[in-house]
Amino acid sequence: MAKSKKILKKIGILTAGGDCPGINAAIRGVGKTAITEYGMEVYGISSGFLGLIEKDFTRLEENHLSGILTFGGTILGTSREKPYKKDSAGSQKTDKPKQIKKNYQEMGLDALVCIGGNGTMRTAAMLAEEGLNVIGLPKTIDNDVFGTDLTFGFDSAVWIATDAIDRLHTTANSHKRIMVIELMGHHAGWLALYSGIAGGGDVILIPEIPFKEEVVANYLLKRAMNKKPYSIVVVAEGINKPKGISAANHISQSIQKYTGLETRETILGYIQRGGSPSPMDRILATRYGAHAVELIAAGKFGNMVASINGKITSIPLSEVGNKLKLVPADSPLIEKARKMGISFGDR
Repeated sequence: MAKSKKILKKIGILTAGGDCPGINAAIRGVGKTAITEYGMEVYGISSGFLGLIEKDFTRLEENHLSGILTFGGTILGTSREKPYKKDSAGSQKTDKPKQIKKNYQEMGLDALVCIGGNGTMRTAAMLAEEGLNVIGLPKTIDNDVFGTDLTFGFDSAVWIATDAIDRLHTTANSHKRIMVIELMGHHAGWLALYSGIAGGGDVILIPEIPFKEEVVANYLLKRAMNKKPYSIVVVAEGINKPKGISAANHISQSIQKYTGLETRETILGYIQRGGSPSPMDRILATRYGAHAVELIAAGKFGNMVASINGKITSIPLSEVGNKLKLVPADSPLIEKARKMGISFGDR
């Protein structure tokens, strides 16, 4: 079989925003495909867009990419640097975008792969408008990047959260109490929904479905009256609640107020983002990384790699920015959960 045509290109890779399992698998997928299949030069840029501003990068050889598939976090480091962030008056604060463009040109890059979530994809879209050859790779445990069915990092987080819920069942049953667990997700309820169903949650509260505290309380009282010795309440961090209090604490206080039943809360926190990626996230991140290089080789810039109906494809970055993929209220998964008696606090 004929080998692929060698394309002399220099590509940069950066990882921005919060870390999550699978980033190193994506870096490996990009790097190995670029070097082995296309003979490209690959440069790792440190600390997200900050590294591009400060011109902090190193060349990645194939041996640098060996052994990182199973590692959590990112070997390149990350940051929350937002080069297009505006001040309260709506004005551009700095000339960081100009510095990025200057350094991109001085480094001799032919393309830039930006691995990140919603904020990263917005920045990548704006850099593409500046004339940079950009490809986006969607990662986040929240699974809320618009335009793709899945982000890598989500499956790993579902495993972690589900394991935590499994463990709460034994404590809840032993003490005959209600356990509330708060999961991440920002404004989206994907993680709480999936892990709540997988972990056997009795109540699942997500931002997309407005709930009533009295409805939740009545549901839990009914379970207690029906001799159900304990209940598990899974709460997404982004639910509607008063400022200055966690979602778990708010719901726990509300349950005790309305029911008098003993209730305890747990906030899983950053544990959801750490550790080795699941097998499915390793595969998805690898496929995303390889496809990114194929887009670069074909000169198809300004796109984000995506998974749509099981197929790895791409969509324009311009269609991704400033949008969130939220759980639809009529989701078939929610419908099935309701039929099994799971409460979403709305009826």
